Amino acid sequence: MKRSLEQRLQEGPVVCGEGYLFELERRGYLQAGSFVPEVALDNPQALKQTYRDYMLAGSDVVLAFTYNGHREKMRIIGKEDLLEPLNRQAIRLAKEVAAEHPEEEALVAGNVSNTNLFDPDDEESKANVRGIFAEMIGWCKEEGVDFVNGETFYYYEEAKIALEEIQRQNLPAVITLGLMSENILRDGYTVEEACRLLEKQGALVVGMNCFRGPATMQPYIEKIRQEVEGYVGALPIPYRTTEDHPTFFNLPDGGCSCSLPTETTFPTSLDPLYCNRYELADWAAEAQQSGVNYIGLCCGASPSMLREVAETVGRETVNSVYSPDMKKHFLFGTDETLKGHNTAYRTKA
Repeated sequence: MKRSLEQRLQEGPVVCGEGYLFELERRGYLQAGSFVPEVALDNPQALKQTYRDYMLAGSDVVLAFTYNGHREKMRIIGKEDLLEPLNRQAIRLAKEVAAEHPEEEALVAGNVSNTNLFDPDDEESKANVRGIFAEMIGWCKEEGVDFVNGETFYYYEEAKIALEEIQRQNLPAVITLGLMSENILRDGYTVEEACRLLEKQGALVVGMNCFRGPATMQPYIEKIRQEVEGYVGALPIPYRTTEDHPTFFNLPDGGCSCSLPTETTFPTSLDPLYCNRYELADWAAEAQQSGVNYIGLCCGASPSMLREVAETVGRETVNSVYSPDMKKHFLFGTDETLKGHNTAYRTKA
C-alpha cells in the first residue's frame, strides 16, 4: 500500500530528487535563460526518462515538472495558451512513472514556485500571484497529486500565498525558500523566522532549496531546525558556493580560460564548480544528523549525485546496483586476477 508523505516522514527521511531544469537543459531538451518546462509537451518521453532516472536513484517523490510553468513565464514566451495542457501533462507523466516503482509506488508532487511577479509594495501583483497559484494548484488537485511542493520563494509573503492556496485545495504542503546572497529574504524576514511562521500556518515541511550549495545552506538549515518543531527540508544545489559567493548566481571560476558570453558563470558555465559526490555525501550525513527530514538536491544535480545522498541517509536504491565499485578496475582495482604490471602503474598513469 502506498504510504502518504506524512507517513513516510514519520518513519524516516524522505528523499526528493529535484534539478530537472538544469538536467533537461544538459540533455538538450530545454532552453537556458527562459527555463520554461516545454519539454512536457515537446518531448514527453525525455521528461518521463528524467523522472524515472531520479526515482530509480532514490527519490521517493516524482515532482511534476511545472517549475516556471506558470502564466507569467508562458506569457513571456508567447505560449500562454499551452499553460493548462503543459501542467496537466507534466503531472500525468509523473503519475505514470511513479506507478513503475518496483518496490512501493512513488509519491507524486505538484509544483509551484517563485513567479518573479511578486512585489511587496504592489497589491495588484499579490492578487496576480494568488491567481497563478490558484489555477496551478487546482489542476494539481484535479489530477490527483499526493501533495504540493511550493519552492524557491525569496519573499516570505509569496510563500505564504502559495501555502494558503495549497490549503484551499486540502493538500499537504512542502514549502521551501530560496535565500539570496544578502542572507535575508527580500521582504526582510530571516529564513528561520519565515519557516517558523509557515509551519505555524500549516505547512507539513518547511526549509530551503536551490541558490545555495551545501556549504552555504547548511548553517541556515540548522537555524531553521532550532526554530521549528516539525519536518525540515533541505535541497541545495551541488556547487561549491562560499561565504564570499553564497549563491550560484555570482559564483566565479578563476580557472576559466575563455571569454564567457554571460555576465557570470550562471547558468551555463558552472560545470567546473561542482561538488563531487563524496562532498555531497558528507553534507547529507551532516544534514541528517542536524535533523533534516526531507532531503535532496536541486538545480545541477544528476541522478548519481542523488543516489549518493540517498545511500548516505540509509537507502538502498533501485539503481544502487550501479554504485561505484573499483575492485576490478585495471589500474585501481584489488581483484587478485588483475595484472600487476598495470596496478603497479596506477600512480604514473
